[in-house]
Amino acid sequence: MRYDDIMIRDTRITRGGQISIPAGVRRRWATERVAVEDQGDRLVVRPLPADPIGAAIGSLRLAPGVTTDILRRQARLEDQATETRLPPAT
Repeated sequence: MRYDDIMIRDTRITRGGQISIPAGVRRRWATERVAVEDQGDRLVVRPLPADPIGAAIGSLRLAPGVTTDILRRQARLEDQATETRLPPAT
């Protein structure tokens, strides 16, 4: 069944709790791992990248004018503030 870009496939759940993902879907997403999310009234199966760190590179954009140097400086200041509030180690 197909609704625009949505493909709906019917599959069975084995006694061991496994499902089969059709080969065409596996090829389309080029992945061997998925995340299964229970949303209460539905299950959502999302493909996971083989290299999650590599897939995340470049996905976060900084606000205009913000640099990694500014972010590092801010993190150091926050660390210093936290350390001054901590009780001395015994």
